[in-house]
Amino acid sequence: MWHIYQFPLCPFSRKVRLLMAEKGIAYELQTARPWEGEDRLFAMNPAGRTPVIRETDKGLVLSDSRAICEYFEETVDRYPLISGTAQQRAEIRRLIAMFDENFYNDVSGPLLLERMKKRLVFRQAPDAKALRESMKLAHDYLDYIDYLIDNRPWLAGATMTLADLAAAAQLSVADYLGGLDWSSHEQARGWYLVMKSRPSFRPLLSERMEVIQPPSHYAEVDA
Repeated sequence: MWHIYQFPLCPFSRKVRLLMAEKGIAYELQTARPWEGEDRLFAMNPAGRTPVIRETDKGLVLSDSRAICEYFEETVDRYPLISGTAQQRAEIRRLIAMFDENFYNDVSGPLLLERMKKRLVFRQAPDAKALRESMKLAHDYLDYIDYLIDNRPWLAGATMTLADLAAAAQLSVADYLGGLDWSSHEQARGWYLVMKSRPSFRPLLSERMEVIQPPSHYAEVDA
């Protein structure tokens, strides 16, 4: 049995969980809080980041969400999520990197700092200027998703891929933290509602982070 060490608002853990659910890979969740410097987490991943996954029977430990996802792509035949021609696979990986790196650095990472970590760890008020900047940048990414969905059925092409899961994982955290305004992004909103409606997504929508509650629309699949 696989065990995933994560916390509810880790977007990279969410990506791994979505991939595993889509592929039908069973797992159990274990709580890990990187900001607490847990020895257990550092023993499994010297970088001290989530997610880390462990297969108890084989004693196998994997870390880094992209490495984990590539591992399952290579070892589990069901529902390939990085597929197609070399050009198509390159496009999938380009979009994964954009959301894992750029969106996280610009939007979900700052929101996690200001609205989660400052509250739970530092006992500080969020920086209103930093929040405004993250929400402003979020509009640019939603504009880009609008453009992609205007031209493709899914973000990377004709079928759902890991690019969709990576983007939806990051967006779900930003949405939980109240950092997204969907009002002028009908294409992005429609795509995200389809993602939210998938069975793989439902466990994420039911989870809550200690004392931090999401907006009322967060778990709704038709709003």
